[in-house]
Amino acid sequence: QVQPVESGGGLVQPGGSLRLSCVASGTIGSINIMGWYRQAPGRERELVAEMNTAGRTTYADSVKGRFTISRDNAKNTVYLQMNSLKPEDTAVYYCIVNALRNNYWGQGTQVTVSS
Repeated sequence: QVQPVESGGGLVQPGGSLRLSCVASGTIGSINIMGWYRQAPGRERELVAEMNTAGRTTYADSVKGRFTISRDNAKNTVYLQMNSLKPEDTAVYYCIVNALRNNYWGQGTQVTVSS
């Protein structure tokens, strides 16, 4: 059983920063990819960033240069540092853990970028 638990999120002005955290149960041997998706109202859920066990990262083009994903394998924790936030980044952000041939989702945390 893998259970992601998220923290972070909130209201921030354009140009500001937020840091999201997600800790997951399970051993490092069972967890493959950890990452972040987001979903805005009326839009499909989209990949933001992900990192595999070896540390290889993937970013959506829209966040490259602004967001940074990091991972602490010993703590089964993944982070998303979000800088230079834009109104179009407003969405519910979900942590995803790929393990045991399944995807496990966090509860979601609201990120609102507004002036």
